[in-house]
Amino acid sequence: MSIKVALITGGSKGIGFGIAEALLKDGYKVAITSRTIDAANNAASNLVTHGDILAIEADVKDFKSQQEAVNLIIEKWGQLDVLIANAGVGHFAPIDEMDVALWNETIDTNLTGVFYSIKASVEGIKKTKGTIFTISSLAGTNFFAGGSAYNASKFGLTGFTQSVMLDLRKYGVKVSTIMPGSVASHFNDHNPNAEDDAWKIQPEDMGKLIVDLLKMPARTLPSKIEIRPTTPKG
Repeated sequence: MSIKVALITGGSKGIGFGIAEALLKDGYKVAITSRTIDAANNAASNLVTHGDILAIEADVKDFKSQQEAVNLIIEKWGQLDVLIANAGVGHFAPIDEMDVALWNETIDTNLTGVFYSIKASVEGIKKTKGTIFTISSLAGTNFFAGGSAYNASKFGLTGFTQSVMLDLRKYGVKVSTIMPGSVASHFNDHNPNAEDDAWKIQPEDMGKLIVDLLKMPARTLPSKIEIRPTTPKG
């Protein structure tokens, strides 16, 4: 099997960690980023038994930080085949109570941060005719009260990704957005628990989905994928 290299933003926990584990088990070399090197290193120490893992401190809100992360990967492994733009935050409040700083953090992380990640990676991905995944949300098509910032970021991310898909098809690059519903993760400071295990999508399920999508025939592009729990809560 030829070398394959993946970068996962926000890979220290939750969905990103589950994807990292699945890719490592499938033979990929994987780099994960986190806003702190301690978090990245801690996750890497739990993943290293599965394969070749690189921990990087990087903030998706900082374009230079994303460029440096990609440069580290190219220096170490010589290529980049897969980007999973996973890092995200959620702040929820009615519009009359939404704090300006929290609005900006949501948009800057969930939308502009993905732009930075793709912009920093795109030339490397074009060279390998690789794949880009963005992790959007069902909130990128279904709006709800109190979700103005999060809905805006995920509606924007879904549309942005589909436009990028059209931009990059001519280079043999696949671009997909995955739109999960409820996932048992640490999103929005949640601590996964036994109740989550009973009905929510698990991070390892997201990992299997990515691995399966990467094995689709080269001629076939799943450009937008919705995934939700089989049964609703309760």
